[in-house]
Amino acid sequence: MNLSVNEDPLGSEKSSIKGMFASLFFRDFRLIWFSGIAGLFAMNMQIMARGWLIYDITGSAMDLTWVMLSFMAPSLFFSLLGGVIADRLKKKPIIIISGSLNTVATITFAWIVYHGQITFAHFIYFGLFNGTVLALSMPARASATPEIVGKAHIVNATALQSATFNLSRIAGPALAGLVIRLASGGDTSSHEGVGIVFFVVAALYGISVLMTMLMEYQGKPHQESKSPLRDTVEAFVFLKEEKTLFGLLVLGFVPLTFGFSVTFLAPVFNQEALAGNASTLSLLLSATGIGALAGSLILARLGKIEEKGKLMFRTGYLWALSICLFSTAQTIETALILISLTGLFGAIIGSLNMGLTQLLVPDHIRGRVMSIMMMTHSFMPIGLIPISSIAESYGITLAIMLSGTLVGLSLLAIRLWLPELNSIKDNFDSQPASNLSNADKSNNF
Repeated sequence: MNLSVNEDPLGSEKSSIKGMFASLFFRDFRLIWFSGIAGLFAMNMQIMARGWLIYDITGSAMDLTWVMLSFMAPSLFFSLLGGVIADRLKKKPIIIISGSLNTVATITFAWIVYHGQITFAHFIYFGLFNGTVLALSMPARASATPEIVGKAHIVNATALQSATFNLSRIAGPALAGLVIRLASGGDTSSHEGVGIVFFVVAALYGISVLMTMLMEYQGKPHQESKSPLRDTVEAFVFLKEEKTLFGLLVLGFVPLTFGFSVTFLAPVFNQEALAGNASTLSLLLSATGIGALAGSLILARLGKIEEKGKLMFRTGYLWALSICLFSTAQTIETALILISLTGLFGAIIGSLNMGLTQLLVPDHIRGRVMSIMMMTHSFMPIGLIPISSIAESYGITLAIMLSGTLVGLSLLAIRLWLPELNSIKDNFDSQPASNLSNADKSNNF
């Protein structure tokens, strides 16, 4: 099968829609984008409130780890099934049903917290439930975007979605903290205040569902006769045969695992290298998010650049360099500048990798390929264990310097292994005819 990014099975009508917010001309994408904003803010508020409450109840860092694993583990077991479901059924109902289940579960959890009946077991049960729902539904949501905006705008759309993710990562926890303080009258040890946060989270999940319900898009099923097992095997065989896609999958896992160790080890670097406190750690994490947000918006502006493969690798090398430079920072001012650059370059290569994958995957198998990508990403915490061990034994500076070096070397190895990745181009000048009816050309973003 020839995987040319210039093929667009949905249509070939010329498009004049350009600019940083080009994808927002499409009504259904606006709706799923706003739906994503509500859902991402809910998720990041939930992570902050849940982490605070767990530690308040148990005082155990290990318990925090177990709860995180309870949420992430289902993706190892159910992501592939979610991909099969996304390719076999209409995608809009999948997104609505999963969002509704998440809303109901969050309301239930909020009620338990508000009335002071919460136990550690509740975190595990709800973590497993929410993680399973997410694993079964995310392939459908991820594979819906290309069908809505068409391949001509998928990189722009992916970058805008990445921007909302990074914005929610910055503002979501701060909003949760504000709600706790306001709801508890300053008594942050009050479980009632945290319970109200979870009610707000549930409301945001409900808004996300409502935005999805307003979409005209349904998501046409692509699989009808094969068994689910054969569908899954077909996806792996497809990736084995399509070296370019497989290379993008490897590139989206190996270098990014090493690169994101910067965020993972930021608390250690803050304390050991900068002799910082909680305030300086907050500044470091915020700077990372701000840089990532800027990177996503830059990529959205460059969404139609032709030499996408070269941009991906060149940005990756700059990412590796910025990580190495960050490891040498000795003042908080220098560290803030350099860690924001790591966030910027990391967001560009991550979003571009996802966008190129979406460009190359045929519609009939997209859900399953996305599910495999999501499954591999769930292994990222395991890949960080060696870096963490080096930080503990030999110091955080060496560990982060090694992370940046491994990012650069792994990118170079992939570049030499599959030189065609560097040659991926996108000279789209077309827009799916089936989607032009959804574009509001009266607006000018």
